[in-house]
Amino acid sequence: MNNPTILYEVRESIAKITLNLPDMRNPLTTQVVQELIASLHEADQDDHVRAIILTGSGTVFSAGGNLNEFKENVSKSVPQLYWEGRESTKLFELGATLRTPLIASVNGPAFGGGCGLVAMCHLAIASDQAAFGTTELRLGLIPFVILPWIRRAVGERKAMEMMLTADIVSAEKALEMGLIHRLTTAERLEEDTWQLAKKVASYSPLAVKLGIEAFRTTEQTDLATSFAHLNTLRLVSFKSHDLKEGATAFLEKRAPVWEGR
Repeated sequence: MNNPTILYEVRESIAKITLNLPDMRNPLTTQVVQELIASLHEADQDDHVRAIILTGSGTVFSAGGNLNEFKENVSKSVPQLYWEGRESTKLFELGATLRTPLIASVNGPAFGGGCGLVAMCHLAIASDQAAFGTTELRLGLIPFVILPWIRRAVGERKAMEMMLTADIVSAEKALEMGLIHRLTTAERLEEDTWQLAKKVASYSPLAVKLGIEAFRTTEQTDLATSFAHLNTLRLVSFKSHDLKEGATAFLEKRAPVWEGR
């Protein structure tokens, strides 16, 4: 589903989604958000896709919200802003419901909503040319919608610091903070991202999906409730074809053939 703002391709069970407005620094315009949501849904619902890579074209991952659209908001009514905001919020709500591993491949600066996308992804690998920041206060805003993902990625105190200082941090600092998981060179980013995606995609898709569900559904629950829920999910694995195949393949010293059931 390629279009002017989003590039979409599937290869080797991996979907690659590329923000494709490099001359505008890949902003999260209304159109981009709608098309990105559609692309993520398509990849997540494709049983042949076992990992999703999200990146930006050019030298910027995403500079976040579009300033021209921000200026237009001044003339809009509160109800109109509310309903338009609900639509854009759906992008970041997706992070809690995606079943397929989403991997950020951060090729350059990721500011505002772009930084939020990185925090939302299950895994994040960045080039040493990348930079990060919740820079909204420089425009008289705060990072409202992305704040939950930033908080989960870096913790309460760091999230507060990022929000109130609007500082831009290096990829090295982002790794130290936990905002990204891996750091590589600009020259190796594409290859290292692909190897990471292939590794995740090589495992049982059923087990991976159950793992993501287990992680997300127990984030805010108490221990007793978590254990009860996780034990129920474990029953699905115990009775799955993939677990039987994985155990058999291990004993037979061969590669497993996953069917995702």
